[in-house]
Amino acid sequence: MRISLLPLFLLALPLLEIAGFVIVGRQVGALATVGLVLASSVAGMLLLRHQGFGVMARVRAEMDAGRDPSRQLAHGAMIVLAAILLIIPGFITDIFAILLLLPMVRDLAWRMLKGRIVLATDFSTGGFRTRPRDKTIDLDDSDYSRGDDYTRGPDPNSPWRRLKDE
Repeated sequence: MRISLLPLFLLALPLLEIAGFVIVGRQVGALATVGLVLASSVAGMLLLRHQGFGVMARVRAEMDAGRDPSRQLAHGAMIVLAAILLIIPGFITDIFAILLLLPMVRDLAWRMLKGRIVLATDFSTGGFRTRPRDKTIDLDDSDYSRGDDYTRGPDPNSPWRRLKDE
């Protein structure tokens, strides 16, 4: 039986953050500690605002070039996660956020996660393109009626019939 460590980590994280506040507060002072927490939160908000638009532009560029945008999308998601971790007060979450901001750490995380992600589409066709339509049926006024004219049965010369038989 496999036991996940995530619930244990989530329970221990606030205690570790409080211990971090005490240790940093002892070294630099209480006011400087509060200033560092506020500065990291502001940096996280600015990063989240700035990177949101940048990620979408990079994903769109990859799709327009006909390449798989999953790597750019994963990197963008990790940057957004880093910004959220910066907004959360605490120094341990800030350390994880700074690690996620490093491109080599994101590449390592992407290599580890890539095998677990299933693509629902193939991006080798050149990005967004409309599907080619197989057949177009052009009806005349005599081919279409809205009334209750079903008493004589379906018209054997109708274009709808020809399409079905082909």
